[in-house]
Amino acid sequence: MPLDQTTIAAALQTLPGWFFEDDCIKVEYQFQDFSAAFAFMTRVALAAEKCNHHPDWGNSWNRVMIALQSHDTATVTERDLALARQIHSIYQSTG
Repeated sequence: MPLDQTTIAAALQTLPGWFFEDDCIKVEYQFQDFSAAFAFMTRVALAAEKCNHHPDWGNSWNRVMIALQSHDTATVTERDLALARQIHSIYQSTG
């Protein structure tokens, strides 16, 4: 079920760096180097596969750009926020 912008904004208050744009929630993380960025992406890929919800993302050397949107609704749903929380937790654990 699509979420309204007020609900999305409230949820993003607990996810530093995340923002709402183009009917997606997005973030860009920076790492020490390519290896650290790729290791993070691997951990996120495993988490995404477990919940069967996959990010649109990109990588440029030490940066990882992520966008989440439920494609069946073409906007943000609770599934996106749940995956964003997991991604944020993975990022925090990378030190």
